[in-house]
Amino acid sequence: MSMVKRIFRERPSGSLLFRILIWVLEVLLVVLLAYGVSHLFFRTVTIQENSMEPTISSGDTMFLDRLAFRFGSPGRNDVIAFRNTDEESESLHIKRVIGLPGETVQITNGQILINGQIWQEKKSYPAIVDSGLASEPVELADDEYFVLGDNRNGSEDSRYASVGNVRSKRIFGKVWLRIWPLTKFGGV
Repeated sequence: MSMVKRIFRERPSGSLLFRILIWVLEVLLVVLLAYGVSHLFFRTVTIQENSMEPTISSGDTMFLDRLAFRFGSPGRNDVIAFRNTDEESESLHIKRVIGLPGETVQITNGQILINGQIWQEKKSYPAIVDSGLASEPVELADDEYFVLGDNRNGSEDSRYASVGNVRSKRIFGKVWLRIWPLTKFGGV
C-alpha cells in the first residue's frame, strides 16, 4: 500500500482529493489481492452427498486448500477433493485417503488391510459389508490413491469401478475447514 504513496510522492499530499484518491487505490489493491488469493489458492464446495457421514454432512460448506498438494502429497487419513476424470466441468468428490502410492489395499472380513497388515483407524467405523474391487488385493501405482467415504457402507469410492483408484493429477485439493453451518464450524 505504501507503494501507491511512493508513486504519488511528488504530488501535493495536502489536498483532500489527493488523500481520497490514495485511500481508494489502497482499498482497491487490497480487494484485488484478496480476490486473487482466494480464487487461485482456495475454493469452497457445498457437499451434495452423504458418503462422508458422520464427518461431513450433505449441505455442509467446506473450504478447500488448493495449494496443499503442490508442495507435498496427500497423506493417509487426509480428506481430499478430486474428480473422476480430467474434465474441469465434472463435479468434485470428497473422500478420505486410505491407501498411498505403491501400497496394496485389500478389504476382508470388513477390515482394511494395507500391505497385508490390518489398518487400525483413528475413528470407529462400521465393518465394511461390500469389499467391491478390494475383495482382491488392489495394487496402487506410483501416482494413485485408494479412497473411502466415512459412510463406509453408503459410499461410492475406490471399491467401485466408477471411481477406482484416484490419480494424483485429479486431486483438486485438501478439505480442511467447515465454514457452514456455523454450529459445526471447524477443521475436518
